[in-house]
Amino acid sequence: MGLEKVLAISGKPGLYKLVAQTRTGFVAESLVDKRRISVNIHQNVSLLSEIAIYTLTEEKPLQDVFTLIKEKENGEQTAIGHKESKDKLEEYFFNILPDYDEDRVYASDIKKVIQWYNLLQKHDLLDFEEEVSTSDEEE
Repeated sequence: MGLEKVLAISGKPGLYKLVAQTRTGFVAESLVDKRRISVNIHQNVSLLSEIAIYTLTEEKPLQDVFTLIKEKENGEQTAIGHKESKDKLEEYFFNILPDYDEDRVYASDIKKVIQWYNLLQKHDLLDFEEEVSTSDEEE
């Protein structure tokens, strides 16, 4: 499953997997506790595949940032928790993405990225390379 099916829902903790579409929205399953919820079309929902991190030159897709973290951590959980101090979070993120825009990427954004990475890693959803090669073969 790629990031196209992983959702961040405003006001709801954690990440959700898109299960099915309905007439008024869709059904999503929490990656944290596997509970299913009905999400209506008016709620603020973001697909992880559509999120990017500002750098000094461009916007870096979240998938690329996750790949950089995965390489640094050798596929394991991050060495730093999402509840660390602002300075520690920024130092860690600078090691991952040295050219991120410090004026536009806040500590709260870094917390989310680290928390989401750890959640995706826990559920073994970080194998993006395999999906890219599979979709290339289909074309």
